[in-house]
Amino acid sequence: MSLLDTIDNFYEKLVADAVEATRQPDDDADFLGDVMCVALNRLPPRYYRHTIDMKFYLADPEMEEMREKVRRRVNEAREFVRNHQRD
Repeated sequence: MSLLDTIDNFYEKLVADAVEATRQPDDDADFLGDVMCVALNRLPPRYYRHTIDMKFYLADPEMEEMREKVRRRVNEAREFVRNHQRD
């Protein structure tokens, strides 16, 4: 077992959910993967070992603030990737 298997970044799930919520019919897997990478690179890491720890200790206002930050970063990332696509 790798030590990397014992930690996760809390923002990954939030970004994946936000990308899925803004998915357009013409978005392909490569585009969405690029959007996720750009959005995650624009967010601070929030590592945890056990999901329950994050959900238990995270106050509702902080969680909503994180979701709003994710929505903004995903929208910015969609625009960035769209404007920088290779033909």
